[in-house]
Amino acid sequence: MTEREKQIIGLVHREVKPALGCTEPIAVALAVAKAVEILIESEPFDRMTHELQIKAAVSGNILKNGMGVGVPGTGMLGLHIAAALGAVCGKSEYGLEVLHDLSETSIARAKEILPSVSITLADTELKLYVEAEVIANGRSATAIIENVHDHIVKTLLDGHILSQDSKEGVNDEDEEDYGISVREIIDFANTVDIKDIDFILADREMNGRLAEEGMNGNYGLCVGQTIMKDNEGNFGKSFLTYAMAMTAAASDARMAGCTLPAMSNSGSGNQGITVSMPVIAYAKHYGVSDEKLARALILANLIAIHIKSGLGKLSALCGCVVASTGAASGITWLKGGDYGQICATIKNMIGNITGMVCDGAKVGCAMKVASGVYTAIQSSMMAIDSHCVSEHDGIIDKDIEKTIANLGKVGSIGMKSTDDIILDIMVCK
Repeated sequence: MTEREKQIIGLVHREVKPALGCTEPIAVALAVAKAVEILIESEPFDRMTHELQIKAAVSGNILKNGMGVGVPGTGMLGLHIAAALGAVCGKSEYGLEVLHDLSETSIARAKEILPSVSITLADTELKLYVEAEVIANGRSATAIIENVHDHIVKTLLDGHILSQDSKEGVNDEDEEDYGISVREIIDFANTVDIKDIDFILADREMNGRLAEEGMNGNYGLCVGQTIMKDNEGNFGKSFLTYAMAMTAAASDARMAGCTLPAMSNSGSGNQGITVSMPVIAYAKHYGVSDEKLARALILANLIAIHIKSGLGKLSALCGCVVASTGAASGITWLKGGDYGQICATIKNMIGNITGMVCDGAKVGCAMKVASGVYTAIQSSMMAIDSHCVSEHDGIIDKDIEKTIANLGKVGSIGMKSTDDIILDIMVCK
């Protein structure tokens, strides 16, 4: 394995990881859990019975994405219950699976302490920011997360700094993909030793279980089930139907509070589901080998990571746009598509659903996921048939990297006022 291959694989490991519950509430739970651990280390007490006061200040995007999403196992929505669970059973060592030890007892206790939980809007320009303070026995501990959902940049005890990241307050997300390009991603997926990337098949196991749960349970809007049943014969029994249904079903389950983890991408479980499940569905439908599936999943995940790096972890642009573009690229590769056809696939995606906005994480996200999967399959089909959105159209450029950069500008800069308006509408309802 070359040093560059190690770097790229390290990028995948950092951005593709298990997450239990929507990552915005989970980030709050993680910060609260860390603060409680600091207090217990300084003066031991039983977190399940001790009186705690919890104060969390979060960025607008964390608030937006945490208001309407189910928290695993609770039957409840939002950041307050997530913070309470982080206090009574969260373990920071688990990262995005901070609530792994969830139990009926801890859920009951978390509901009891909800009146002691305060969530406010932080005064910050950062899109992803959580500052959690926990008070007990007259002492206070604080944990701060910035830019990445599981990146604790600072901890304090009674106002005194215990640890501090040198990059605190610096938004370095534009450098997160190590300058990777679409061409390098394709070359890497084609040539890397399969033994070095077969770990990515955990996508199939983890997100596949969520899809099956969504198909068999009564979650959210039951988007996946409805598409699969297709009682009116709108879709038929095609690969398109199967891919849309399984991907949406996984999102149905996740966003409604299913206790199964998802394999996330770029800090989002829904994005992890959307980038992987259409590729997994293609492999299952057409009998693709594990090696080809692993290479396609690596390609799809890296394309999504690459595009997302220009947008930031949270923005007004729905993450489904990015993730389904990765999935479309993986499907085109599985069909035998070359560099030019994969670039055409990406351009077709960006020329189609760039305007999809994020109005918070919620059960309705499964509908957007289904739309993204439909567009992914359409874009791949057109690219394989040598049809591509022209460089003269909209934000599409002849150069694929400039096209991706244009999407990043639209989502991170151009849609900032859209983000503010969406948040204002949501908090005033």
